[in-house]
Amino acid sequence: MKWLYLNKYQLIVICISVMVAFLTHLPEMIALSGDGSLFPGMRIADVINEVIFTFFSLLLLFYLNLKLFRFHLGMVHIGWKQLLVSYILTWGMSSLLGKGFVYLHHYANIPAIDAMLHHYLHPLRDFLISSIVVGSCHLMHLSKKSRIVLLDNQQLRTENLINQYEALKSQINPHMLFNSLNTLYSLIRENSDKAQHYVQELSKVLRYTLQDNESHSVSLEEEMKFVHSYIYLLKMRYEDNLNFSLQIEQEALPHRLPPMAIQMLIENAVKHNEISNRNPLLIYVQATANRVEVSNHLQPKLTTDSSTQIGLDNLSKRYRLLFKQDIEVKTENECFTVILPLV
Repeated sequence: MKWLYLNKYQLIVICISVMVAFLTHLPEMIALSGDGSLFPGMRIADVINEVIFTFFSLLLLFYLNLKLFRFHLGMVHIGWKQLLVSYILTWGMSSLLGKGFVYLHHYANIPAIDAMLHHYLHPLRDFLISSIVVGSCHLMHLSKKSRIVLLDNQQLRTENLINQYEALKSQINPHMLFNSLNTLYSLIRENSDKAQHYVQELSKVLRYTLQDNESHSVSLEEEMKFVHSYIYLLKMRYEDNLNFSLQIEQEALPHRLPPMAIQMLIENAVKHNEISNRNPLLIYVQATANRVEVSNHLQPKLTTDSSTQIGLDNLSKRYRLLFKQDIEVKTENECFTVILPLV
């Protein structure tokens, strides 16, 4: 019983098979209490055997449909062609099983109903059984698919909340604000025009970070506008010690990706690599029609901050949930590269 409880699909199949086996032979069971004119010579053992045979036939038909067409998997696409093939196959198998049972009845003396009316009802029962089996399998498939969609949406909302939290931690934290205000203070003393421009770019970064993006994705064009503002803030801080090479193809701009994806990769490069007069850092951002590459030469800091490794994990999970794709992370020739698919 525990096995049946845990595997609810098998339990549903068994329950449907039991009900259909009894209902399809309901006229015979009712006739047992009558005068027997409809089904002459019929015995209780014949009816019981017919019900048992129908039950196991239904189990076999369900098994074949679930095995061949994978109705129990919500992510498998089941179109009308698959349904039609499933229906024809089920009807044919039901008819063959019925003929096999009749053969066993005649040549192996297995109890069965031999009345003419019962044989006339066989095609109708094959039609009903096929409709019930295929219809039940399709309903199970739709139910499973609906639950998967609901689960994915819930996971996406959870991951989005985590991403917003991490974005707020990384962008609007005391350390970031302290550095930004320090840079702004220096600019105010040295160059008021640059200070005003710095405030404008800082406001763009904060506005983009705090925006409520219900679609969970942005165009590359929107993301790059934000990245340019973020790069400006970094350049004001690190000056010539931090440089960027941006190569963005025009045809890539309308394609979409999760918000703040490129910024997070730039932030990781700045956080984990030495940036100094001796070792300036160059970050490459290249975008083609179907992907974005963010890369930099590895020059690890002598003392690195502890990392929770949640940034790339979060980005990878968001890609799988949003686009059913994976990001690619590789280290080759002392160069660290992350490839983001564009959709």
